[in-house]
Amino acid sequence: MLKKSIASLMLCSMALVAADKINGAGASFPAPAYFSWAYSYGQESGSEINYQSIGSGGGIKQITSRVVDFGASDEPLKNEDLSSAKLLQFPSLIGSIVLAHNIDGIKDGELKLRNEILADIYLGKIKKWNDAKIAKDNPNLKLPNADITVIRRSDGSGTTFNFTSFLAGVSKEWKDSFGIGKAIDWAVGIAAKGNEGVTSMIEQTPNSIGYLENAYALKNNLPRATLTTKSGKWVSPNDDNFKAAAKGAKWSKADNFYQLLVLQDGDNAYPIVAGTFILLPTDKPDTNKKIVTFFNWAFEKGDKELIKLGYVPLPVETKNLIREYWKDNKLN
Repeated sequence: MLKKSIASLMLCSMALVAADKINGAGASFPAPAYFSWAYSYGQESGSEINYQSIGSGGGIKQITSRVVDFGASDEPLKNEDLSSAKLLQFPSLIGSIVLAHNIDGIKDGELKLRNEILADIYLGKIKKWNDAKIAKDNPNLKLPNADITVIRRSDGSGTTFNFTSFLAGVSKEWKDSFGIGKAIDWAVGIAAKGNEGVTSMIEQTPNSIGYLENAYALKNNLPRATLTTKSGKWVSPNDDNFKAAAKGAKWSKADNFYQLLVLQDGDNAYPIVAGTFILLPTDKPDTNKKIVTFFNWAFEKGDKELIKLGYVPLPVETKNLIREYWKDNKLN
């Protein structure tokens, strides 16, 4: 009888643990933030949030097929796609895509690349670091007579979606030839999986350049290029300029917060800023309430961790709008 009681208690305990475990998957762009939030939340609440950094494409696929409890994507889904997959969507944070490089002797922020020149690099039209167009804007830098090794993503990626949105906005040739997408047929480059893979590839490859979320560049001390604003002014990759771009967001419950933030107006608006989004199924109300409890905790207590990692927290007004959205959709 005692053995049966112990076994029963163990099963109950296992069931409670399973009930408190939430599984999410998707974008690598916000992964450092989600890992940090999940750890702190677990320490405080005892609940386990398990997140897999597999790329936005994988996150959309897994939540659509209900493999995970929530998905994460840097490409927001439009209302018709959300309706078809029976999903809801809200932003969790704002991040920035930076151009990190591995050029000997050139420090963070020193390399200046006009947006249209960056597009020509990814088009394969500018092939050398000492090309006259790059040298003109960098007269004080010792640019090597070396081939530019372009690093880009291999997987379906929201980071790629936002980066190609930016390229299409600054280059008609890019827009006409390659367009916008999570995965495209690139003109040039070495492929790497996830922001993690791009980071590692840049570190290993002299004279390389690649696009990745700012948190990865900061964590790994990768030098970042200075770009230009929408109006052509030089703008450094720093918090103030990221926030200046993020201010341009016009969030709306009506379209499930669909919003692109690249190439915002403003003299110090960094040109490649992006929101990242959480996707919830409409048919899992009990699990959704646990997920919303976690993100509400993050909105209340997680901003310091975001800032430390190099992200931009959502404004208070946006968080309150998201809370209204949760209430409207019976998510809390």
